[in-house]
Amino acid sequence: MAEATAGRQRTDVAGQGRTARIRQWLQRAAGSEGHERHTIALIGKATLAACLAWVIAYDVMQTQSPAFAPFSAVLIMQVTVYRSLLQALRYVGAVSLGVALQGLFGLLAGPGLVTFVLVALAALTIGRWRPLGSQGSQVATAAFFAFSTYVSAASDADRWNQLGQIILLVLIGCGVGVVVNMVVLPPMRYRSAEGGIQVLAHSLCDLVSDIHPALRENELDGERTRHWRERASHLGPIVEQAQSAVRTAQESTYYNPRRLLQRHWHHASFSGYQAVIDALERVSYQMGSMTRSLDQWHDGDSGGRHRDFLRDYGDFLQSLAHILDLFSHVDEDRLTDQARELCEAADQAQERRTRLVEDAEDSDLPLGDPSRPFGILMVEATRLMDEMQHTCDVLQQAVDRASATEGA
Repeated sequence: MAEATAGRQRTDVAGQGRTARIRQWLQRAAGSEGHERHTIALIGKATLAACLAWVIAYDVMQTQSPAFAPFSAVLIMQVTVYRSLLQALRYVGAVSLGVALQGLFGLLAGPGLVTFVLVALAALTIGRWRPLGSQGSQVATAAFFAFSTYVSAASDADRWNQLGQIILLVLIGCGVGVVVNMVVLPPMRYRSAEGGIQVLAHSLCDLVSDIHPALRENELDGERTRHWRERASHLGPIVEQAQSAVRTAQESTYYNPRRLLQRHWHHASFSGYQAVIDALERVSYQMGSMTRSLDQWHDGDSGGRHRDFLRDYGDFLQSLAHILDLFSHVDEDRLTDQARELCEAADQAQERRTRLVEDAEDSDLPLGDPSRPFGILMVEATRLMDEMQHTCDVLQQAVDRASATEGA
């Protein structure tokens, strides 16, 4: 009895937890322009497109296979108008090829097993054609549906009519899907580019912010440096997500009517954002090299004789952490002020790097010894600073171009 009561309580708690998560998800969808709202919009538009395509195919045209139209409308409903157009072209091409193969081999060999074998072989081969992309598998799918329709038709005229009808329904479904995606809340994802930069910069900032206090305090124990090295090695997926976010944001402007209505649409060239992501990607590689060098430090030298170098290096990394923190809060609405702050922060970081280089040259550090980490760390400091300076300059240039365009 007690076990049953406990089981019901656990079930109730789990149910309440699911309800709370659903409520939070809906609140996020209602409160911000994020993934949740985009998901709801995409589901709603796909439903609308499917319904319109079904009405046209079933009620208006009264076709025998009306499901092709809503299926096509949903299939090409993508996160950007550009992708919808691209997938629609590929899907129509794939279906047309599949139906054409069935028509060709059906004409030559009739509605028998030999025809099916030939159609399957040709469709699966053509489906690997690179221009068809992810829609390549639809060549075989369309060919098999076309074969089923072909063998069940009563006459040759009916067979050719059914095959042509499949292509027509696919065209209708794709057309409805593209129009709905373009007219009803056309997706404009320029904020996703900012989000990609923010997440990547925040991850880098967290790592650097953990390193520089330990350097100033000369706390380079093996467990800590191994942890830094592991975190740096896990930055790759975050970089890929950031790159994907910028590509999606840029795609969202192609053929998008909302671009004409956006007051700040000129920012949507994303050349500045792309350059920032590219530079931060290179910074992630350099962070990997730096953390490897720090992880090897305790193997060859405790660092006790080089406290000044560690302290100066920690100060330099602190200035880089400030730059990364500014990037983690990048916002198009405040981009002009942020670009100025970034340039000022880059100047301060340059001063600290210069002091680091001068002090290192005046000391007895074995910078030329490849078995010691000092030379590698100095090289990485130069590369990190160059990337940060370049990134700040690129963003400032993008802001200047946008201001010039707005003024014109």
